[in-house]
Amino acid sequence: MHAIHITDIESAINYWREKSPSPDGITLAPELRALAGVYALMVFYREDDVDVAGFPTEAMTAWHAWYDTTADTPCIAICSTSQGDEMCKGCGRTFEEVQNWPAMDPVAKRSTWRRITLEATSWRFGRYADRALEKR
Repeated sequence: MHAIHITDIESAINYWREKSPSPDGITLAPELRALAGVYALMVFYREDDVDVAGFPTEAMTAWHAWYDTTADTPCIAICSTSQGDEMCKGCGRTFEEVQNWPAMDPVAKRSTWRRITLEATSWRFGRYADRALEKR
């Protein structure tokens, strides 16, 4: 399933809340209404992910606008896959993810970002500082 995680929906909602605040405390911007509808259904059905196949066009447009404000790549310019590692020690992506990153769509990229963030084992997450302390 090609899906968007609820945390990305929340981030997009917060982006639009800041970008287009309610003028009266009640009215929502169209982008917020679209994303809130998706979010409400996810909460109601207790879903963590929403399949992009059924994602409303207005909500997808709002999500993409938020996505365009995020970092494009987790790369920290220390790529161990070029040295033969299957998993990059620098960013946490697999060899295939590193190689195919330019061709990946935004949903696949965000899914990868989520995985490496949850794992938090790559140097990108400050582990190299911990390792420097351990060697002393």
